[in-house]
Amino acid sequence: MDTDAPPPPAVTRDAPAPDLVAVAARAGRSRRAPRWARRSIAPLVLLAVWQVLGSTGALSAQTLAAPSTVLGKAVAMTADGTLPSALAVSLQRVLCGLALGSLVGVGLALVAGLSRLGEDLVDATVQMLRTVPFIGLIPLLIIWVGIGEAPKVALIAMGVGFNLYLNVYAGIRSVDDALVEAGRTLGLNRRQQIWHIVLPGALPGLMTGLRYALTVSWLALVFGETINADNGIGFLMNQAREFFQTDVIVVCLLVYALLGLLADLIVRTLERTLLSWRPTFSGR
Repeated sequence: MDTDAPPPPAVTRDAPAPDLVAVAARAGRSRRAPRWARRSIAPLVLLAVWQVLGSTGALSAQTLAAPSTVLGKAVAMTADGTLPSALAVSLQRVLCGLALGSLVGVGLALVAGLSRLGEDLVDATVQMLRTVPFIGLIPLLIIWVGIGEAPKVALIAMGVGFNLYLNVYAGIRSVDDALVEAGRTLGLNRRQQIWHIVLPGALPGLMTGLRYALTVSWLALVFGETINADNGIGFLMNQAREFFQTDVIVVCLLVYALLGLLADLIVRTLERTLLSWRPTFSGR
């Protein structure tokens, strides 16, 4: 028997083996409910409480219609074509305002962000104008462009343009100057530096500005459709207010909420696609 052989390693029972820890962590995650289920808990509880209050009469229909009543009204408005027609008109206004506001806002941000001369010529004026509540410009818009579709689209475009300008301009100016200097060292000319370094670096700001712009566009639409509108979601809300139809009002609000959620989902998808190169913290 070899007495010089080293003793066997001591076995400790205090800490589990690393592979067992990983297995336990994966098992704990697998026992969790899916994210969509966890995110649905609060809205479902709110709907249940709302329905109970409406069914028991604790919440009168004139104050706020019950979810079942709202659902029935939404089905009826969809069946007779009222809701799809209004939705189509409102979407057209938002898309036109979004396109115009994006063109102007991003264009001015590029001029001010990429050039000191452009900043001197553009930024002070835009910063001054953005402090003016664009909703307060409705009387002037009516005087300037009449009471047709133009003031509605212009109102949305202003709300979109200012948000995109601020975020894109900030995104351009937040690009690390060391990266630009590295590109210059590698022989990139100014146009190549802008295309390969500055614009990709400003892309997160553009995505953030787009999310804010879409939110503001629906807000501006509500006010815009009070200007001599004869169709649209905002028109339905104003008409329902005159007749105390809370179910119609809630249907219109839900449409706005769903459209905003859909718009945010589209932007998030764009972010995951266009910004896949940028690692971010997603929570634990």
